[in-house]
Amino acid sequence: MALQDIRKARLEKRDTLYKKDNNPYPLSVNRTHTVQQVIDSFDKLAQSETEVALVGRVRSLREHGALSFGVIQDGTGSLQIALKKDSMGQVLYKEILEHLDIGDFIAVKGVMFVTNKGEQTVNVRAASIITKSVRPLPEKWHGLKNVEERYRRRYLDLLMSQEVQDLMKVRQGVVRSIRDFYLEKGFNEVETPILQTIAGGASARPFTTHFNAFDMEISLRIAPELYLKRLLVGGYEKVFEIGRNFRNEGVDYSHNPEFTMLESYEAYVDYKHGMKFTEQLIKFVVENVLHSAKHTFEEKEIDFGAEWQRIEFNEMLMKYTDIDYNNYTAESLREKAEKLGVSIEKKVCSKAEVADAIYKKYCRDKLVQPSFVIHHPQEMIPLAKPLPKTPGYIGSFQLVVGGWEIAKGYSELNDPVLQEQMFVQQQELKEKGDSEAQSMDTDFIEALEYGMPPAFGLGIGVDRIAAFLAGAHALREIILFPTMKPKE
Repeated sequence: MALQDIRKARLEKRDTLYKKDNNPYPLSVNRTHTVQQVIDSFDKLAQSETEVALVGRVRSLREHGALSFGVIQDGTGSLQIALKKDSMGQVLYKEILEHLDIGDFIAVKGVMFVTNKGEQTVNVRAASIITKSVRPLPEKWHGLKNVEERYRRRYLDLLMSQEVQDLMKVRQGVVRSIRDFYLEKGFNEVETPILQTIAGGASARPFTTHFNAFDMEISLRIAPELYLKRLLVGGYEKVFEIGRNFRNEGVDYSHNPEFTMLESYEAYVDYKHGMKFTEQLIKFVVENVLHSAKHTFEEKEIDFGAEWQRIEFNEMLMKYTDIDYNNYTAESLREKAEKLGVSIEKKVCSKAEVADAIYKKYCRDKLVQPSFVIHHPQEMIPLAKPLPKTPGYIGSFQLVVGGWEIAKGYSELNDPVLQEQMFVQQQELKEKGDSEAQSMDTDFIEALEYGMPPAFGLGIGVDRIAAFLAGAHALREIILFPTMKPKE
């Protein structure tokens, strides 16, 4: 039957129910138990013949004359129901079956029993339709096989796929574990502005809009970093935030323009402490979510319990490309990148960005076991503190696992004069056409002039670590509603 015919038939059932004064969308419903509660207490409920009131979506329905079986599902599980003419009465039995379709929500009252096949079942005594579905579920129509359609209509994807529900449970477990870890460590959870007059804290192109009340341009944040560090100036010593960031960039397996980040800052410690802290955090999350220190991703077994290696960024370049970062200018490194087949799309970018592009193509996927890539060029992270004995490099790390960048951390630059100089360099790149270069933020410089304590900062892509632990191969699998291009 065509979709339009199914809709027409179901709408007619809806109208008939209204005419019979049986509202198929009632204001309230009666529920005494969830499905899982019934399953957990089934023997006791069956022996005492306790009447239960359940609600849920009808997932299957088999009519057999005076006896019909169905399965209802709520947010806790599924359970078989038996609709019997002698238990419900002929009028109600006929009324329900004439108007009930798979996909409808139903409220039932009854007692528990076990069928001859050993299935736990509700012997229904009373029933009513509490939501009449007008469209059929995908498995009864054309299926929801197209990947793009799955993302566009995630509600159906969740409804029809236990695997997708399990993916989202992994994500929820990751977020909960991260929060638990930080709270146990004495951090304060805070919220900072999403609408910002200057989108700072990262090198990325922001989304901009017009704020009518102030007649000014405003941006969605690309990172909460500069506001979180203002809190360090204000006296906080340990802060973290789990929230949305927005970057006007491309979409691929590891990027979505709207994504969830964890950022945290701790005063009086450095990036070396940060690596130990990050290792503790990731191990805590992995153990809580997977209940194991080992995880297989893309046929690679990752052992989070083994020793985590540390390797310098320039050492990685020399090992896999024979490039010594110190021996190149921005121009010569760009020429080298082209010879290596590394595409640099931006016409204007720093030497560090070129090196990073080479690293991502030739080095990163070599790191399968948890590894800290440390000491990046200062141009790469203009908000990080330089190494005192290695000019041009910073106290930083990136955590790479299975070839994926999971976390980034560094000792925070708190010298206002040097920070202003770094912003000036970024501004020069922006004026030459680098739309991702960072902007001068004089208010943040002023905050630093009041004094920010030495500190370590950490950023983790929540979507990315959730996808990794769930075994998903793209962030869109682990984001409930990923950004999609409209059909029209």
